[in-house]
Amino acid sequence: MADTSSARAQILGGIRKALNSAEGSEEARQRLATHPRNLIPARAQLPHDRQVELFAAMATEVSATVELLGGMAEVPGAVADYLAGLNLPAELRVAPDAALDSIPWDQRPTLTVTRGRARDSDGASLTGAFTGVAETGTLMLLSGAERPTTLNFLPDTHIVVLKRGQIVGTMEDAWDRLRAAGGEGVLPRTVNFITGPSRTGDIEMRIELGAHGPRRLHILLVED
Repeated sequence: MADTSSARAQILGGIRKALNSAEGSEEARQRLATHPRNLIPARAQLPHDRQVELFAAMATEVSATVELLGGMAEVPGAVADYLAGLNLPAELRVAPDAALDSIPWDQRPTLTVTRGRARDSDGASLTGAFTGVAETGTLMLLSGAERPTTLNFLPDTHIVVLKRGQIVGTMEDAWDRLRAAGGEGVLPRTVNFITGPSRTGDIEMRIELGAHGPRRLHILLVED
């Protein structure tokens, strides 16, 4: 018991010393202020048009589906056709996001659209995304009153509206854009990175979709 107490005291003493170190605190402050970057893969250092192509290719590679649209007016038809093609109910829970207000849902009156946080009964949701990362085909989604995180994970089918101009090359670029949008030190409570539908390979090393979230991720890539 004495040896255990001694080791515990030694560990806690080291932590206190580190916390009280002015040098360590200043180093941490400088690192947070400068946002140093890791090694950036060459595949993401491309003109924007090719970054968009790379994003679509990488998202498709991880079992997401990507549909190219000419504008927001095409979203209702694309959503209705997508759900019908999978023989899913024409019902959609949409994020109460002002960025999605321009979608003319009345063009598809057979599509039942409600807004708010996801409910247990919701089979399909539609949200926006803050940005898309070309390097990995990853979506960056932010939490907030207009962007309930439940919509990203509870429904079996998640549809995301992403504009071409929101696509960046790397994770570092995505964080830079978020800092610029919110101001230094102002971040949402939660930032979710989503790469393809939920999956697991734990059971007999066989990939199963929908293990911890949506089994389908459909990205509507919209012209600006």
